Amino acid sequence: MTAMLLFFIASCFLATHQAHVIYRCDLAKLLKEEDLDGYEGYSLSDWICLASVESDFNISKVNENVDGSYDYGIFQINSHHWCNDHISHSENICHIDCKDLLTTDLIGAINCAKKILSKGEGMRNWARWKLHCEGRPLSYWITGCRLK
Repeated sequence: MTAMLLFFIASCFLATHQAHVIYRCDLAKLLKEEDLDGYEGYSLSDWICLASVESDFNISKVNENVDGSYDYGIFQINSHHWCNDHISHSENICHIDCKDLLTTDLIGAINCAKKILSKGEGMRNWARWKLHCEGRPLSYWITGCRLK
């Protein structure tokens, strides 16, 4: 009976924490529709690289940081400054609940990311983008996506 209870608990945990992944080209098309190609000087390839290195295209990703804050969604937007998760201290500059960054409607995440870009350092605000994307050829990120 104990093994059955453990299996049930594990099944519930997995069911509520499954990844919701968006395909690379579907994201590229959405970002293009939202006029992000060239926004603040960044290409669609920069955006796709950012989503890849931050969340592996997982819309529902939540990551706890050592400072007690959390990163949310496809762009891993931090709760300390940008959104309110009602857990960590938040400036909530984007005026959004962090949980709203985890939905398949990516408009909230896109609008918040745009605010982050406009606050000084652009995509350099994301350490993983600086490490894995900045200054590298990135055009392959949109290869085969048939963007119009």
